[in-house]
Amino acid sequence: QVQLVESGGGRVQAGGSLRLSCAASGRTFSRDAMAWFRQATGKEREFVAAIDWSGVRTYYADSVKGRFTISRDNAKITVYLQMNSLKPDDAAVYYCAAKSGLQWSSLVSSNSWYDYWGQGTQVTVSS
Repeated sequence: QVQLVESGGGRVQAGGSLRLSCAASGRTFSRDAMAWFRQATGKEREFVAAIDWSGVRTYYADSVKGRFTISRDNAKITVYLQMNSLKPDDAAVYYCAAKSGLQWSSLVSSNSWYDYWGQGTQVTVSS
């Protein structure tokens, strides 16, 4: 069974940092593009960041560029999202997603492009 399990969420004050992790199991994710999305209460799910299978190419939403960093450790089959300078607007449930098959395209920011999803981890930012 394919699983993506997020962890690392929690409550932090504005200006603080968190590191989210997404551990994959059930198949080989080392050839998958991986991404983070988030969904705030009452809002649609939105793209945050993506990384290709090699870790060389990354892509970020403008709202997090310069503050968030996506990375991966294929040996540990884990993807990370380092979040710095957090703002109240960053509060949301953060989801990990995977796209199989050595793919990378202009669709990396689209929900529908991804094949697998985790259950999410809550991030709360207090002002």
